[in-house]
Amino acid sequence: QRTGAYKVRGAYYKISTLSDEERNKGLITASAGNHAQGVAYAAKCYGAKAVIVMPTTTPLIKVERTQSYGAEVVLYGDVYDEACAKAYELAAEHGYTFIHPFDDLTVATGQGTIAMEVIQELPLVDYILVPIGGGGLATGVSTLAKLLKPNIKVIGVEPSGAACMKASFEKGEVTTVSPVSTIADGTAVQTPGSKIFPYVRQNLDEIITVDDDELIVAFLDMVENHKMIVENSGLLTVAALKHLDFKGKKVVSVLSGGNMDVLTMATVVQNGLMQRDRIFTVSVMLPDKPGQLAAVSSLIAKEQGNVIKLEHNVFANVNRTAGVELTALRRICRGRDRALQHDTVHLRFRIRDRNCREQSFRVRMQRITENILCRSVLYQITQIHNTDSIRNIFDYRQVMGNEQVGQVV
Repeated sequence: QRTGAYKVRGAYYKISTLSDEERNKGLITASAGNHAQGVAYAAKCYGAKAVIVMPTTTPLIKVERTQSYGAEVVLYGDVYDEACAKAYELAAEHGYTFIHPFDDLTVATGQGTIAMEVIQELPLVDYILVPIGGGGLATGVSTLAKLLKPNIKVIGVEPSGAACMKASFEKGEVTTVSPVSTIADGTAVQTPGSKIFPYVRQNLDEIITVDDDELIVAFLDMVENHKMIVENSGLLTVAALKHLDFKGKKVVSVLSGGNMDVLTMATVVQNGLMQRDRIFTVSVMLPDKPGQLAAVSSLIAKEQGNVIKLEHNVFANVNRTAGVELTALRRICRGRDRALQHDTVHLRFRIRDRNCREQSFRVRMQRITENILCRSVLYQITQIHNTDSIRNIFDYRQVMGNEQVGQVV
């Protein structure tokens, strides 16, 4: 797909229908990235000037690729709606022809060519899943799909942090949601299109939402199992498959784009590995004397783990003899227990040794207290402190906010 996303279909078709006079005025649009590249590419093909207003949060790769087609890029606002308002302002000031990314029936018609290709290649398809931001793709795909095959089901999928179309469906009118918060930047829209809303409402069978955490796991699945790079908005339809019962049905998930910057990929992959219980971070307080680091690393090695990052903070405690902090110990786990979460739990233990002297150390980790592998490591760490016995280091007697306190005797 040219420009790395479906958006070029609608942008090119729209610009092809404009008069020479409209094109010669210059073209302007607002976009989180994919429509921007589509307009820039089509404008270049027709020799027209293109100005693109993009949110300041737009991934760098989308900005650079838009500029590579010769378009002028203006960064403005935190979300699409703010960028769109700025684009209208510039259009009125300079007389540019505005190309709306989704609230335009001609643009939606171009996007609908996806449905034609799907049905041509898979005539017996039962369901088509489409991502929803402002609703242009959903309008084009659902409308044409219903015309070509009336009994087909088309389901829209939105990020739960920007579910403007679902809110509009429920109220029966175009509704604005604010604020929007999602890693699916291409579908981070506050208000769906008013022109296309009647078509979406008539032809879309259902709208479901998925959380950002589900997109992270879906990205990891696509990379590891299918060797495909799909941006977060395009992953909505993949994540949605787990919410629906399609047994015995033929289903098509529209992967709407693959324009994702490397930094975002790295972040998503790391968080995906954490959710899959393959990486965790732990922080421990150990006496500042030779052999302590070796003892901890040997315990991790014994559990088939690997240290991939390590920090040693000797200033964490005024009394260095009592303890220094070993932080950001991140290790890879191999297919063990339940998925990790992102929030951090702080564990503090008070240990009494054989000579009845008390020592304390603290452990910080990504909610791994129920992970058997991590329990084993923590258990063995206590052995470093010469404890006689451990009743149950996860039998907490007191909970204070985000810090859980237990005693080992």
